[in-house]
Amino acid sequence: MDIKNELAVRVEAAEDVVCRFLPDVEGYQGMIFDAMEYSVTAGGKRLRPILMNETYVLFGGQSDIIESFMAAIEMIHTYSLVHDDLPAMDNDLLRRGKPTCHAVYGEAMGVLTGDALLNYAFETALNAYDAPDADVNAVTAAMRILARKAGVFGMIGGQVVDVESEKNQSDITEDKIRFIYELKTGALIEASMMIGAALAGASVQDIELVESVASKIGMAFQIQDDILDIEGDQAKLGKPIGSDEKNQKATYVTFAGIEKSKEEVKRLTDEAILELQKLPVSNEFLNELLKYLVYRDN
Repeated sequence: MDIKNELAVRVEAAEDVVCRFLPDVEGYQGMIFDAMEYSVTAGGKRLRPILMNETYVLFGGQSDIIESFMAAIEMIHTYSLVHDDLPAMDNDLLRRGKPTCHAVYGEAMGVLTGDALLNYAFETALNAYDAPDADVNAVTAAMRILARKAGVFGMIGGQVVDVESEKNQSDITEDKIRFIYELKTGALIEASMMIGAALAGASVQDIELVESVASKIGMAFQIQDDILDIEGDQAKLGKPIGSDEKNQKATYVTFAGIEKSKEEVKRLTDEAILELQKLPVSNEFLNELLKYLVYRDN
């Protein structure tokens, strides 16, 4: 399998889905729609909607009902990046090789753009209830997963600990780093795969197994990000390298070092693939995608 070509096809399809759900740029509040579109279409791997759809297919899903959730998860991911880049957070002016949202539209509009994307994500996901073949229980389960994994017990919770830790780097530990990664990065990856499974009618046990797989991949993905911040190519990454060291920010690499960090990426990925293979169903592309994502160079 040529994973890069196969992935490119799915990225294009996911891009189409996400863009179709964006609101039209019109009305007195047209600037917020413009900023939302700018932020969502600024590039990206579309990892989360692709993982969601591939897990949906893995469990036999065939309906378009997945699309509103694919768009919603990418809107939530984008809102988190818009807020991460704000002066009060990471104060970044470049994201994916382009000026960040607040650099283009101003700080206030950056805050509002993130707020708008979060709210519109749930409005979009709720469209799934209107699908002719909607299973109300499955859609409700998916909504619960989305809300919890995006909130204080998920992504936001991880961000809170990250922000608090930056105030006092001496308090940061490897366990706390893992906690931050599990929630801040892993939660939306878990949500993506769990929602795909839930909407396809997977059992509670299989959804829990998928959550475990996604948790390991999310951790490996973030540790690989730490490695790329040291060894990566700025042109490929679309953002400056060495920012963690420059900002004196502790990462997993700070505690484990480069080589042990690479070993941990491999261990987590291998375990995730083995767990995925325990399922009575299989998806060759999904297996290859998980490996490709954590061994990426951008």
